[in-house]
Amino acid sequence: KTGLKDFAKFLESKNVSIISTGGTLKTLEELKISVSSVENYTGFPEIFEGRLKTLHPKIHGGLLARRNVTQDELSLKENSIQRIDLLIVNLYPFANVISQDKCSFDNAIENIDIGGPAMLRAAAKNFENVAALCCITDYEKVQNEIENKGGISRTLRLELAAKIYNHTASYDSLIANYFNSIQGEKLPKTLTLSFQKKQSLRYGENPHQKAAYYQTVLDATREKNQEESNSIKISSAQTGQSKKLWQQLQGKELSYNNILDVDAAISAVSDLPRTGIVIIKHLNPCGAAINNNDAVNDKNLKDEDFCDIFLRAQSCDPISAFGSIIAIQGEVGQGLANIISKIFVEVIVATSFHPESLKILSAKKNLRLLKYEKQNLSIMKNSMQCRNAMGGLLYQENDSIDSMESVTKGSNAWQIVSEKKPDKETLEGMYFAWCLAKNIKSNAIVFSSLHESLGIGAGQMSRLDSVEIAISKARKSNKDLINSFVASDSFFPFRDGVDAIAKAGAKAIVHPGGSVKDEEIIRAANEHNLVMATTGKRHFLH
Repeated sequence: KTGLKDFAKFLESKNVSIISTGGTLKTLEELKISVSSVENYTGFPEIFEGRLKTLHPKIHGGLLARRNVTQDELSLKENSIQRIDLLIVNLYPFANVISQDKCSFDNAIENIDIGGPAMLRAAAKNFENVAALCCITDYEKVQNEIENKGGISRTLRLELAAKIYNHTASYDSLIANYFNSIQGEKLPKTLTLSFQKKQSLRYGENPHQKAAYYQTVLDATREKNQEESNSIKISSAQTGQSKKLWQQLQGKELSYNNILDVDAAISAVSDLPRTGIVIIKHLNPCGAAINNNDAVNDKNLKDEDFCDIFLRAQSCDPISAFGSIIAIQGEVGQGLANIISKIFVEVIVATSFHPESLKILSAKKNLRLLKYEKQNLSIMKNSMQCRNAMGGLLYQENDSIDSMESVTKGSNAWQIVSEKKPDKETLEGMYFAWCLAKNIKSNAIVFSSLHESLGIGAGQMSRLDSVEIAISKARKSNKDLINSFVASDSFFPFRDGVDAIAKAGAKAIVHPGGSVKDEEIIRAANEHNLVMATTGKRHFLH
């Protein structure tokens, strides 16, 4: 009923006759606004506890009749149907209802609007004669036109009609996807997607390309509900809590590429086996490190610990870290802010920022600071991925990585195919490298120590080239690859990659396996006295 009072009083002042259904009717009567009920107009009562209200020829005839069409005018007169010039409908809040954690199936069903979408679609089809509103933000726009132009222009009626079809299509897609989710159907025969514009972006992949960021209508609804809930809390600490995946605290508007890089950064840092930091450049990690102090629990890490983690991550490829995106799985403290402020960075995304760090980083007005909610990562991790291709759409489940526990036992356990067997530390080092390789463009090769990346090769047409680039990067940064761990996102097609890795000094390799030359690859590992594990699962990233 937001905005209803003022708009209805305005309409009444213009001698507009108002017909209304139940709840709105009661509100208007309490406001002493002249109104008649739909059932008095149609001569038919609301039945089935309000399930049937407006599906009647007198309603739809009044919406669909064309002005100045003789036959339509005759039909209106013969059936005692009045023309309806303006329709205002706020649909049942289906998205709001199903976004609640404890929404029951029956409650969801009863919040599927039937009469509302039918009326809106009818009025929008007849936009040449009828203005239809589905959004309260349009009340003022319509009121201004009536005041200034004496009516509602065709231009505005067409704009409102387009909005209605977008709105009802989105509404139906939510219902369809809800039913699909109840059945566990992730790839339905007909795919309907609904997204709401979150914000315009500075530009797309390149400055000459326009772009915007959209989020699913359901996520937008959850975010709005949480913000409204927070706005009435007394505690300022509570007010800061939000269900949104991220929020921008300072800096320039995000660009298309920034959004992609931030997404890659959050994905990579959240895959790490321990609390850590990942530095991203053009969607690829160029450095990563995790907590290396077994005596300090991840939850108890201090500013100096994150300073150490960052410096180790940056040391992998400090040149590429210029103009990067930094993802931190923890709080940015004063010390870390001082370190990062000395280099050029596009975006810092972290779970929190200490007030003192915000003061320090505020000196860099263009630096974008984003806060993400670690507890809500499931929104991103469980989402589907879509991509335009060949004039159509590719749609898939998000890639997920097996936990450390599952790779050591159970159905997802890695197969140790080499003669040399790994100890616990070797498995942990291989797993850390594997987590990074999953987030690097194919072909991906990662050299790492137990707690930090040493050399990364990404996006090459040849896996051997990726190996050589990773080794070269490590040497440029003066990294020692002796006893390092190596992960490859897919199998080795030839033994040359394994030979090069062994020559560089690595002690263990993990890769999916599955090559027709697996026996030759394993033989090469044994010749070099390497530990080799196959995962049976690849992580291509195109």
